[in-house]
Amino acid sequence: MNHSDEKHQYSSLYLEVCSRNEEPRLPLHTSIVLFLLSYCECKSFKVFLVSTKPASSQSLKSQLPESLDVSDTHLEFLPQLVRGCRLPAVLDETGQLCRAGLAVVLRHIINKTLEADPSRNDVLALLGFKKTCLKACAEVSKWTRLCEIDIPSAVEKHLQNSTHQYQHPPPSILTLERRLAEPVKVHNDDKIRRQKLQEQRRNEEDKSSEGKQHVDTESKAAQSPQVYDGLELRAALAKLSVNSVPALTTRENSEIRKVKTTDLPLLEHVFAEGLYFTLTDVVLLPCIYQYLCSLQVHAASTLHQLPCLLRWYSHVQEVPGVLRAAKTCGMALSVPQFPTVSLPGTSAEDNSASILEQEENQEMISQSPFVGGPRPTMTKLKENGIKAAFTPHPCPAWTLPWDSLPRAINPTEGKMSNIRAVRKQEQLNNLVAMVAQLAKPGYTIVDFCSGTGHVGIVVAHSLPDCQVILIENKEESLVRAQSRTRELGLKNINFIQANLDYFTGPFHIGVALHACGVATDMVMEHCIQAGAAFVISPCCYGFIQNAVKFTFPKSKRFQETLSNKEHMILCRFADQTGFQLPPERRLIGKECMGLVDLDRSWAAETRGYSVKVMTMEPESCSPKNNMLTGWPVQKSGGKVTAGQLEGTST
Repeated sequence: MNHSDEKHQYSSLYLEVCSRNEEPRLPLHTSIVLFLLSYCECKSFKVFLVSTKPASSQSLKSQLPESLDVSDTHLEFLPQLVRGCRLPAVLDETGQLCRAGLAVVLRHIINKTLEADPSRNDVLALLGFKKTCLKACAEVSKWTRLCEIDIPSAVEKHLQNSTHQYQHPPPSILTLERRLAEPVKVHNDDKIRRQKLQEQRRNEEDKSSEGKQHVDTESKAAQSPQVYDGLELRAALAKLSVNSVPALTTRENSEIRKVKTTDLPLLEHVFAEGLYFTLTDVVLLPCIYQYLCSLQVHAASTLHQLPCLLRWYSHVQEVPGVLRAAKTCGMALSVPQFPTVSLPGTSAEDNSASILEQEENQEMISQSPFVGGPRPTMTKLKENGIKAAFTPHPCPAWTLPWDSLPRAINPTEGKMSNIRAVRKQEQLNNLVAMVAQLAKPGYTIVDFCSGTGHVGIVVAHSLPDCQVILIENKEESLVRAQSRTRELGLKNINFIQANLDYFTGPFHIGVALHACGVATDMVMEHCIQAGAAFVISPCCYGFIQNAVKFTFPKSKRFQETLSNKEHMILCRFADQTGFQLPPERRLIGKECMGLVDLDRSWAAETRGYSVKVMTMEPESCSPKNNMLTGWPVQKSGGKVTAGQLEGTST
């Protein structure tokens, strides 16, 4: 199909096609995106199905909404910016901004739908309270990771080996089951809880007259989760403006109003995030649908462990538009006719703690209040020959020609104070000086956690022979960066809205200014995986905690000397460097910063890197004035070598 004219009008949406037994199939991430497109009735995208083998969308026609403009393409023919990202991905009309990753793409589809039709309150509601549903990246939010990564991955793995272990649902599915069994707390829920109490008391009054009818109802309830659908479900559907749903009582009697809030009944989960249908349910529905379909023959041995999930599955089908959207995507939703499953009220089997609970409990342990100061830990390190050391800055007096640079580059043109803007200039001097020493013509330089582009834009302007990519998870920040780039007329810069893990393209240098907490470690890891040099200014040491890819301490020598809790003491006091603090406390904070970054540098050196821990000049440019510069050693073929940092020829 030739739709060259439409490419100028619509963003391009790239979705993966894989194969099973030589037959093309849609992976779950693709199915989820297509389901949302259908639910939103969104026609703002030109859709490309991307395959590594010759494939035709005709064989997948039953799973593709007819309203979409769909074409086939091969992985090799993707635009370069898209090729460097994990799918799904959206390339905007300019070809300079790519949005990648499931949650980012889904939220973008919602925003484009609302741009085209602002009256779609049902679509707006998908973003949840304060419009934050699945906004936090998976490395930060365990809930996002569970829904965006863990459950889809577990179901995909299950589908590939669906003939084994029917009696054991994947751990991520069990984690979701336990979450659905917990009572929920929603904003301003007091009124709904009082209405629930009133209904409960009314039912108790009628109980004596039910007789046999009541027994029959209980028998049916054991077989159908829908019988348990009470006030919570009606409240949730009423919010979606469904005319057929009875309106909730607007006024409770005086006796109910006098009941203390602590004595009110708790609300049960209706949907994944609590009471209301959100984007999370959209993500989970195709996953759970395919999982349940695979269990039809062996349901009895598995589904007795998932009563709350079955109830949720029934609730989702009552949301207006869900059945229609599912049908267009080839999903024949129905309440499965499985053997009798007992449904709990607000608890599930407690034999094993969920993944999320284990992690949350571990966090509580690791983040418990510290007693005492950092001196015992620092003394312990010193006794083992470990002391913070800083490499002299190779070009401490170097500065960008700020007075002659275009206004859009200068941080003084932003919304920050003059004092802060001058400090930002000094910080940029340090990072750009190091990047310029490492860079060669033709290099690709990635500004991670770029924000509005203070670092990336000045690097692109200063090194016109290099290609610069800004990566940021916040859309508002990238929109501002794009605006500044257009004003400057820069052609050697592109933008990616994504979590770090969704960027997979090659690059030569990674840079990050004040990457908070584990973001510094994530950037370092990404650079090491790519064999790229890095220039990073860490920040917010107190936010450092064990993550999916790494634990602390990171290096062998630190691990042999300190426990995780002792390392966290260093991290906590590394944040004690504010200008308002007494000089002696700031000196201790600076030493703690140096020790934490020494651990980081030693860990990188065991993987073939040479790393220098420096102090930005002047030190007053920031309380967090450390800078880590590293590059792979013993590399050839255009890779950075150690000698490039020895001179000051910038």
